[in-house]
Amino acid sequence: MTEPAGSFITRTFAAPVEAVFDAWVTPASFAAWFGGSGATVPVESVTMDARPGGSWTATMILGAGMPDMNWIGDYVEVDRPHKLVLTMADRPGDARETITVTFAAVDGGTLMTFSQTGGNLSPEQYEATTVGWNGFFDTLESLL
Repeated sequence: MTEPAGSFITRTFAAPVEAVFDAWVTPASFAAWFGGSGATVPVESVTMDARPGGSWTATMILGAGMPDMNWIGDYVEVDRPHKLVLTMADRPGDARETITVTFAAVDGGTLMTFSQTGGNLSPEQYEATTVGWNGFFDTLESLL
């Protein structure tokens, strides 16, 4: 059986489950880590209606002549502080990827299990998203 196409990451953060979950659904926290150290996300560009059926937006400014990325998506499942499922695309009309994140208390903090799936990217693109998300999570770790 073939593995599904996607990006899969497991990280442990030295912070309580609630803090890690809230970093995903609080505009100021999300803006601080989303994009990692290589991008800026103005907090005023982040909207989050973190409930099933709610939507979210964020603008990622890459600089160096690169176009801004205007992220959009919807919340599918919100089970604070255990699980978050949301969709995302960087252009209206694009097929959306599904982000699934689970949070579990472990010795020393929180085990976060992340996946980005949807089948809309090539294996090389998923590999690049894994590198990107790991950079984002490095920033998140430094903030927690």
